[in-house]
Amino acid sequence: MRILIVSDAWLPQVNGVVTSLQALVTELQALGHQVLLLSPQGFRSRPCPSYPEIPLVWDLWRVGAKIEAFQPDCVHLATEGPLGWAARRWLVKRGLAFSSAIHTRFPEYVHGRWPRVPLSWGYAFLRLFHRPSQAVLVTTERMRETFASHGLDRLSLWRKGVDTALFRPLALPRPDQPVFLYAGRLATEKNLEAFLGLELPGEKWVVGDGPLRAALAARYPAARFFGYRQGEELARFYGQASVLVFPSLTDTYGLVMLEALACGTPVAAFPVAGPLDVLEAGVTGCLDDDLQRACLAALELDRERCAERAGRLSWRASALEFLARQPMLDGEPCVALSPEWGQSCGGEFIR
Repeated sequence: MRILIVSDAWLPQVNGVVTSLQALVTELQALGHQVLLLSPQGFRSRPCPSYPEIPLVWDLWRVGAKIEAFQPDCVHLATEGPLGWAARRWLVKRGLAFSSAIHTRFPEYVHGRWPRVPLSWGYAFLRLFHRPSQAVLVTTERMRETFASHGLDRLSLWRKGVDTALFRPLALPRPDQPVFLYAGRLATEKNLEAFLGLELPGEKWVVGDGPLRAALAARYPAARFFGYRQGEELARFYGQASVLVFPSLTDTYGLVMLEALACGTPVAAFPVAGPLDVLEAGVTGCLDDDLQRACLAALELDRERCAERAGRLSWRASALEFLARQPMLDGEPCVALSPEWGQSCGGEFIR
């Protein structure tokens, strides 16, 4: 099939949405599909206010022509940004079916940055964007319940995986003192100060970048800030860390947790959506309202069991689940997947 994915988030951005889409495109192409990812690359854009690493496309009149030129069999709108809205408008005007996804808790993020913006406005925005979608994909059952409670419908699960060829236990020299690692964007919604302000033994490492880096580095000089790391280098950071600390209260999933676990590194987090869906308490992670207590308890977890649990989730299974949720442009299902097909491709969660 010819599959068009529209996303305002794409390289060189580094985040969970981009990682998921990269893996999805790779797996869809390996399955024999032709994939076009319509992203800000090739368009004119301006930096997003307060978040300059996110480009906002403005020559949106070109979107329809690009869709028409590709002649897709199905279209997926991955984000609710300008490109997503332009593609949505073009498809709705022609009565064509599409799927969409909710990757982030957008209302909470906006409210966290601009507290005067009510949460209800953010959820009204989500309802408006996703209303014409034939299938609104979310990562976990907990997120499906949350968004349903705010009036969104046609919600379907599209669970994520991990690249176990890249993220795997490595024979690395371990530091003499514990290393507590954070990996991800350095932004307000990540709640980083809840981690950096803790009294912990050993060292705190921060891998990632974002609008708060300079302020956090100045306020917490004892922490080591490494900037973005990718690929094998990122896997080595995971492998050397004693614990991955995931302080976010609003992430819908948190792919970095799966990546760390696949390297054998346990996770410490708050007991909220995201960690509750990814971690097995007392086995792959420690969940506690007291993050310091969670960090110290995670030091005692078995690294081999962490890697074994994460290794069960593949990106191939995730791609197959994505395909099973897609409508053709005429509204008919893209494919009908059997449990046997999902299992044969290494997925435990295709149903």
